Amino acid sequence: MKGLTIIGVVLVVLGLLSFVFPVPHREDHSVRIGDARIGVRTHENDKLPPAVGIVLVVAGLGVVVLGSRS
Repeated sequence: MKGLTIIGVVLVVLGLLSFVFPVPHREDHSVRIGDARIGVRTHENDKLPPAVGIVLVVAGLGVVVLGSRS
């Protein structure tokens, strides 16, 4: 496999995985006063918007086609 084809396959796989697996997101809202810390930590698992997955899949397929031509 050529370099472009490998990159295209990786983009397609990442695009398909973005529909299934969430991306962990962590926020820390705290105030430090001396040695004390007062605050809230949040942890969420958000999925990427479907448009991101579609763009990755289409771009990956385009790169695979370009890689197979050359």
